[in-house]
Amino acid sequence: MNKKDIAQIRRRLNPESQNPVVICGCYVNGQKNVVSAFRRSLISLPQSESEKYMQIFRRSLSGDVGRNLVPLTFPTDEVMDGATHARLTRLNQTALDDDEALNAFFDAIIAGTRIEGNFLILVLHDTYDVPFKTSMDDEAAGAESETVFSYVLCAVCPVKQTKPCLSYSASENDFHALDPDWVVASPDMGFLFPAFDDRAANIYNALFYSKNAAEIHQEVIDAVFRVTPPLSAEEQKNAFGTALGDTLQQDCSYDVVQSVHEQLRQR
Repeated sequence: MNKKDIAQIRRRLNPESQNPVVICGCYVNGQKNVVSAFRRSLISLPQSESEKYMQIFRRSLSGDVGRNLVPLTFPTDEVMDGATHARLTRLNQTALDDDEALNAFFDAIIAGTRIEGNFLILVLHDTYDVPFKTSMDDEAAGAESETVFSYVLCAVCPVKQTKPCLSYSASENDFHALDPDWVVASPDMGFLFPAFDDRAANIYNALFYSKNAAEIHQEVIDAVFRVTPPLSAEEQKNAFGTALGDTLQQDCSYDVVQSVHEQLRQR
């Protein structure tokens, strides 16, 4: 997926348009026990609340492609008859209405995540009627769709406890002690399945999000996808530096490195 593909999906995550129909969640404590689980319709939520959910999901499609957002590719045999791909496909095809598949999905993330303390798993389902394209850049408003893109989007967020503090009450025009509370932080990781490539579904790929570009969340990828992820941006940088140093050895002068750097920037 490129920036334009990602931006196209992000634009749908708007509570005013009420595009995603279903949101499911699973709240887990620090001992990896499920505290609560829920299924909600977007139209049933107050707009202020639905906007908070959409902010979280938009964050799971943010950052740089190749750094925070990396493609995960399923091998052909996994797509054909693999259990993990079948589970993700089932979630998508049933619009998250298969409790067995949904609970197995939550269990896989719980088993793989290394988030310390409480965390919240959120997943939504959406069906996008991809507009007819009239030119290289324009979409015909209201035109008949070329295709329908059905997908699930997941975000895994730490839930952190606030500190006690003084808070101002506008109604009383006074300050009062505010007790500690639990708040949902920005997602540490998430993913889109299937990928949205060239305005259509690519069932061989998922797009994985990591807040920290240096952390690839291998355990979650193993549990949910069972594919080999690419090296993280930091690992790629270190591997390239090591390979360059081994290749140049004694010729690794400032002028040589500067020349390599300039050629990389041009490319």
